[in-house]
Amino acid sequence: MQRRDFLVAGGSAAASLAAVRLAQAQPGPTAVPAALTARGSVMPTRGNIVRGTLPRNDGAGGLRYRTPFRFGMGGTQMGNIFEGISDAQAQSVLQAAWDSGVRYFDTSPFYGYGLSEYRLGQFLRGKPVDSYVVSTKVGRVLKASRATLPNAALWASPAPFSYTYDFSAAGARRSVEDSLQRLGLPKIDVVFIHDLSPDNAELDRPWQAYFEIAAKGAMAELARMREEGLIRAWGFGINTPNAAVLAAESDVPTPDIVLLACQYSILDHQDTLDRTFPALQRKGISVVVGTPLNDGFLGGRSRYHFSDQIPAGAVEKRARIMAVADRFGIDVRTAALQFAAAPSIVSAVIPGARAPGQVRANADSMKVGIAPDFWTALQREGLIARNAPLPV
Repeated sequence: MQRRDFLVAGGSAAASLAAVRLAQAQPGPTAVPAALTARGSVMPTRGNIVRGTLPRNDGAGGLRYRTPFRFGMGGTQMGNIFEGISDAQAQSVLQAAWDSGVRYFDTSPFYGYGLSEYRLGQFLRGKPVDSYVVSTKVGRVLKASRATLPNAALWASPAPFSYTYDFSAAGARRSVEDSLQRLGLPKIDVVFIHDLSPDNAELDRPWQAYFEIAAKGAMAELARMREEGLIRAWGFGINTPNAAVLAAESDVPTPDIVLLACQYSILDHQDTLDRTFPALQRKGISVVVGTPLNDGFLGGRSRYHFSDQIPAGAVEKRARIMAVADRFGIDVRTAALQFAAAPSIVSAVIPGARAPGQVRANADSMKVGIAPDFWTALQREGLIARNAPLPV
């Protein structure tokens, strides 16, 4: 069975022009169709669908906590990242996810300044609370504001709020209570401490200074909330591994699970395999893989990790992986999602989507059968690490 499902939504003219040039530079079966560079576009799922349902986790697997669902959906698009979508479109994307079997949804107060949480809560209303998993984040506390909003280029038409950073115990408690109200839920499954990371240029002090505050504040308070039953697990949601590794190696409250964005994908994974995963594994900390498609780059977009600056060699490596995938009758997105979900430490992968066709295609990718020889070919050509866990 193959899905031939194209849905193209709007995108910038500059991105479309760059994509045309990229496609022209890569002739043959590895070319990326120009239409796939638009936001909301869909790379069709290729290959035989051999599984009727999305993969699940069989218990905690020796880890402190694992989500029961191995595949989920990221919520930045529900917060209007880069380009706005209507409430109706947001609900249609969430419905397509639900109909495809998705039961894990990640969100944050930062995503559209509460908009993503509100839209998700609207969708989940009336559904049995134990039938799905929600993760959200703390670290920023929202407040109503009519002033010019921060990160105006990041969020299109966000809710009328601004934020202050607060990694204290009181800040974490306030943030969770606010999220519960926006989501309309009695509890939250997972809470991540958000963007406590050296790449966060908004922090007015070194990230280590805020880590010290969080160790006695947010981290300790989230551990208390877990004991109270208000949440089930907590950790960090970060674009670099620093805070998670420091927590795993220090005498501070131990996280249960961490969301690692921009750190583990079929294109870039060796350092995470060699350094980050072993440090977390020793403490039984599981991982949610964010941006498994490198912010849509492996789905055909001319973006990489929330930037239009593509790393040297990334286009060429993508083309080589696409060529191998083409020989085996699958698409690169399918290979990338299954690769990111393969390590035993991984609890879930959570690609985002802004159109129903995207989330359906992502879910289908997790149901496709991939021949073991495909992974062997990638290793033989030096395209994935020899020690990378492989899908089965």
